[in-house]
Amino acid sequence: MKSEKRVIVALDVESADEARSVIGEVRDEAGAFKIGLQLFTAAGPEFVREVAIKHRVFLDLKFHDIPNTVAKAGIEAARMGVWMFNVHASGGSEMMREAVSALHFACERENLKRPLMIGVTVLTSSDTNALRETGIERAADDQVVHLAQLAAECRLDGVVSSPLEVSAVRRGVANPGFLIVTPGVRPEFATNDDQKRVMTPRQATAVGSDYLVIGRPILRAENRVDALRRIYEEINAVD
Repeated sequence: MKSEKRVIVALDVESADEARSVIGEVRDEAGAFKIGLQLFTAAGPEFVREVAIKHRVFLDLKFHDIPNTVAKAGIEAARMGVWMFNVHASGGSEMMREAVSALHFACERENLKRPLMIGVTVLTSSDTNALRETGIERAADDQVVHLAQLAAECRLDGVVSSPLEVSAVRRGVANPGFLIVTPGVRPEFATNDDQKRVMTPRQATAVGSDYLVIGRPILRAENRVDALRRIYEEINAVD
């Protein structure tokens, strides 16, 4: 995998115009673009379709609801043309299995390209103490592996995981094609912001991350292309 294809640029901005500006600057270097809750709420599905025509889109809405609702949401994501979307693995096996099945049949029926479906394990802003507040007694790293194994059993294509748990997920999930998408990546030149479980791009790829989701270190840079290229240099240091 070429290093530049590992970087998913997070479009965590307030408007479609801001997002178009970022895309215009880094489109030749970015492997994909993430559209999350903020931008989706501001710009809506039409903007997702617009970007998906020319670029790979990771729709990061973290679906978590009753099985039927999540299944239908996944079908709508496919209709928008996204490359990948996610659901909360903590929604359970029934929710994930129904979403996978519904997506498969809808894409066959409507001749749609099937997007990748990945499961969110534990948010990188959470730690063991935060989990205990919600009644989860497992340590954060143990919970990540547990949910990754559950997602794999439900035939999801991969998971979202902090880089600190990537090695454990690789050991815990036998499927070598199981994708690991990693937020909480901070280049050596950036700060951690609100992320608690972080690594550098060099470290994350070394332990087995397939894709790195990086936002603020690129978005806030004076020269975004230069920031992205510096990230590539870090990744290439382990190739």
